[in-house]
Amino acid sequence: MIEPNCTPDSPAFCDLLGALAQQAPQQHRSGAGLGRSVVAMRSAGMLEDSGVVDPAQTARRLMRIGGANLSAARLYEGHVNALRIVEMHGTKEQCAQLADAVKAGAFLGVWGADGTDPLRVDGTHLQGAKVYASGLGTVTHAIVSISGDAAPRIALVQVQDAARQSPGDWRMSGMRATCSGGYDFSGISLAEVEWVGPPGCYFSEPGFVSGVWRIAALQLGATLGLLDAAARHLRARDRMEAEAQLIRLTPPLMRALGAEGLVIRAARFAEGREIHEHKDRGVALSASARLLTEEIAQAAIVAVEQSVGLVHFDDQSETGRIAADLSVYLRQAARDALLLRVGQHAFNADASVWEMLQ
Repeated sequence: MIEPNCTPDSPAFCDLLGALAQQAPQQHRSGAGLGRSVVAMRSAGMLEDSGVVDPAQTARRLMRIGGANLSAARLYEGHVNALRIVEMHGTKEQCAQLADAVKAGAFLGVWGADGTDPLRVDGTHLQGAKVYASGLGTVTHAIVSISGDAAPRIALVQVQDAARQSPGDWRMSGMRATCSGGYDFSGISLAEVEWVGPPGCYFSEPGFVSGVWRIAALQLGATLGLLDAAARHLRARDRMEAEAQLIRLTPPLMRALGAEGLVIRAARFAEGREIHEHKDRGVALSASARLLTEEIAQAAIVAVEQSVGLVHFDDQSETGRIAADLSVYLRQAARDALLLRVGQHAFNADASVWEMLQ
């Protein structure tokens, strides 16, 4: 088991990374899910910690897992996010019950995306569905947002009914191993719904946007994993020493190495005490990290395509698989809105850009 104070370079954690990386190609090709990866993470003691005690270490773990297997990292981040949501908005009793459930085998997700039939309360039952729900067949309990008259609410609901799952709805070119798709909640009794927090809490700060540092960590890790895979491919063909390859691959590498500091800063601020007094700064830092790592990832994908060449697009290509997953994962909603929030905070007349470094 990984001890809470271990580093991402400890032997046990490195063994986990090796297992996740080895499983990734077959998971991508088969689309059969990530059950083995979840078992490996559970055996390594990764699932009982929301990362608040040491957010910097959590960020580094997310990076390394994202570099080894982005699909598994996506589910791991959802599990950590769900734990954090209940810690922030739930009661002490709910937190204790959830901790016991995780120890007993529960694996969590956060399913927030609504389709044409939004999830809502209809009398004494739920009605509607979620789309882009990651981890169908692996996630046992999901935090879901539920439309309400005053403000959306969130709840923890068991999601193990295979008859309600629609994995065929996921037709994306990447992140196939996540077994994402639709989940129909229609007819579930409210007696089976565990409400968490008051109406509107899900979209409140700190937590909603200030928590996207975790996404930034995954994006950065997958970018470094892609560059590493490209280097292995080129070295195996005696092409890595060519100046053209180094000129293409080094700039995104340098930017990625620099971005780690911003991700760590955002993580520490978002999970620290100051966030409650400076919520806008926490939002701006996390959003900046998420946007910057997206830009670096896109540049790395282009550089790897040019360096590896046509074989990158072969369906057996390691770099092609990683790039396809990363391209899909980068496409989060409301990018422009995040950019505006960063600018509005940083360039506010009552503020200074130097505050971002405090």
